[in-house]
Amino acid sequence: MISLSPVRPGAGVRYLFRGVMVGDGHRAVGTSLRDAQDEAGVPPGVWKGRGLAALGLQAGDVVTERQAELLLGEGRHPDADRIERELLAQGKSPACARRATVLGRPIEHNRSSKTEKAKERTPWLAMDLVFRAPSTAHIAWALTDDETRLVLESCQDVARDRTLAWLEESVAQIRWGSGGKHRRPVKDGLVVAVFRHYESRAAESKPLLHDHAVVSIRARRPDGEWGNLSADTMLAHIVAADTLYTLHFMEEVTTRLGWAWEPREVTSGRRPVMEIAGIDRRLIGWQSTRRQQIEDALPLLMDKYEERQGHPPGEKADYALACQAADQTRSPKRTELLSLTELRTRWRESAIRAFGACTVYRLAERARAVAAAVWARVRPAVDVVLAAVDTVAVVYVMRGAFAHRHLLAEARRHLSYALRGRPHQRGLDEQIVQTAIDAYTRPVGRGRMMTADLHALYPHDTKDQAVLRPLTRNRSATPYQRARLAAGALTARVHVARRADRLNSRPRPHTVAVPTTLSPRPGRRTSRDLEPTTDVAAVELTRRTLEAAAAEMAEMAARLQAGVRERAAAPHPSSKSVAAPPPSAQQPVQPAPGRTPPTGGIA
Repeated sequence: MISLSPVRPGAGVRYLFRGVMVGDGHRAVGTSLRDAQDEAGVPPGVWKGRGLAALGLQAGDVVTERQAELLLGEGRHPDADRIERELLAQGKSPACARRATVLGRPIEHNRSSKTEKAKERTPWLAMDLVFRAPSTAHIAWALTDDETRLVLESCQDVARDRTLAWLEESVAQIRWGSGGKHRRPVKDGLVVAVFRHYESRAAESKPLLHDHAVVSIRARRPDGEWGNLSADTMLAHIVAADTLYTLHFMEEVTTRLGWAWEPREVTSGRRPVMEIAGIDRRLIGWQSTRRQQIEDALPLLMDKYEERQGHPPGEKADYALACQAADQTRSPKRTELLSLTELRTRWRESAIRAFGACTVYRLAERARAVAAAVWARVRPAVDVVLAAVDTVAVVYVMRGAFAHRHLLAEARRHLSYALRGRPHQRGLDEQIVQTAIDAYTRPVGRGRMMTADLHALYPHDTKDQAVLRPLTRNRSATPYQRARLAAGALTARVHVARRADRLNSRPRPHTVAVPTTLSPRPGRRTSRDLEPTTDVAAVELTRRTLEAAAAEMAEMAARLQAGVRERAAAPHPSSKSVAAPPPSAQQPVQPAPGRTPPTGGIA
C-alpha cells in the first residue's frame, strides 16, 4: 500500500533528517548522514525521477546531506553553494546570489506579514510517499534465503519506479496564479529521493520492507519557470497509485518466483487484500504486532464514542478512532542498531520458536506447491465487458457519484483478483475504465463526476432497474458487501443477455437476481468467484425472484390446460390425412434472421 504525508518546515524537516533518512533509527547530534546510515544498517538514499536533468542530477545518484538540506529543506537548487560562489565572484550581491538559487517562490514569502492569510499558510516542502508491500511479502523476504530476498527487493524496486513514473506522467500537475487556478502537467517530471527501510518502528523489531519516496514540491511549469506541485491532485490519485503499485508488485513476484496470490479478508465485511498463496497465516499475526495492538485498544475507544454520542460510530468515525488508537499505542523507536543479517537471523529464530522449523524452512517450497494448485483452477483471463460492469457496480454502490480515478482504482483491483499475479496487457486498466464510461455511466453535476446509468445496465427489464437502489440503502451490511451483491446482479444480467443473443431470444425480467453464495461447477470459475461473497439482503431478493418465476409458471400451466380443453372440444379431422414427406424431401431449417454473435470477449 501507499500512504502520503507532507514534509513541512520545522518538525517535518527534522523528522526527515533524523528518522526517514537513517532508517527510522536514532541519529545522534553531530553524526554525519552517511555514518548514521551505516550504523543503522540501511543503504543511502538515491535520486529518482525525470525532473533530475533540470537540476544537473542523474537517476541513481546518492542523496548527500547538503543536497537534501537545500532542495528538501529550503526549496533551493541542490548545487546552490557552487552557484552562489560563481555569482558572488561576478560581483553580484549576496541577496541576489541567494535569490538565484531559489526554485520558485521563496519559503519566506509565506511567512511574511504582508502575505494574505500568512498565519494560516504552512508551506509544503515535499511529500513523503511510503511504499509497503503486502504482509506475506515481508514474511518471505525476512525468512527465506538471500537469493529470494534479493529477488523480492528487486520486485519492490520495479513496482515503486513504475508507480512513480505513472504519477509524473499522468497525475502530477504544476499550479500557479491566485489560489492555484492555473494547472498544467509538469514540464520535465518529478524529483524524488528514495530511502529504503527494513523494519517496523516498534520496540520489538519486525520485518517491514518499505521505501520512503520523498517527492520535492518543486517542479517546472510548461514555460520553464519553477513552481509548486498541486498537492491535492496527488492526494486525490493516491488510491489509484496504490492499486497500481500492488498490481505491479504481484506481477513481478509471480514472473520471477512463480508464486500465486489469493484474497485474504482482514476485517469481516471489508475489502480483502491480496497475499502470497501458501504462506502460513499465523506468520501474518507474528509479523503484524502493531495491528493487534490497535485492535486491542479500539473497542474501548468505540465504547466511549457510543456513550458520548448515543449511537455506534459510522464509517468516518471508525477511521478516526482507528487513527486515534494507532497514536495511543505507538511505541518508542528501537535504539539498538543491528545489521540486516543480524535482523534476519533474529527474525528467523523468533519464527522457529513460535511455529517450528518446518514452517520457516519450507516456506518457499510450500508457496510454489500451492501456486501450482491455484493455476490449475484459476484461468488468468479478463473479460473486458464483465470487468467494466463489475467496476461500475462496486464504485456506484460505495460512492454514488464518482470520477475517472475511482473507476481506475477499482479496475486495477479487479485485475489483481482476476489474474492472481499473471501479467496484464499494457493499458488494459484504462480500456476497462473507458468501456465502463462509454457504456454504463452518465454525467452528473457540473464537474467531471459521473454515476451509473441503470437504463444502460438494464435496457429492457424496466422492473429490475431498481435492483441496486435497495442495496445502497441497506445499512445492515457494509458498503463492500452491498457492492459485491450489486456486481453479482449486474454480471448475471450480462450473462443472461449473452445467452439470449446465442439463442436468439429476448431475456426475461425474472432471470436477473442478486446471487447468493452458491458453489460454482467444477472446472468453471468466473471473476466473482475470486473473492468471498455474502448473502446479506440476497434472501429477500431471491424470494421475490422465485415468486415471480412461480407465478409465471402457474400462468403457463393454466394456458396449457385451457389449450387441452379446447382441443378436446374441437371436432376430429378427417381420417384422410396428408402423408408427411420423406426425410430426404424435408427442407433444411434456416437460422432465424437477425441473429447476432455473442457479445463481449476475452482480452
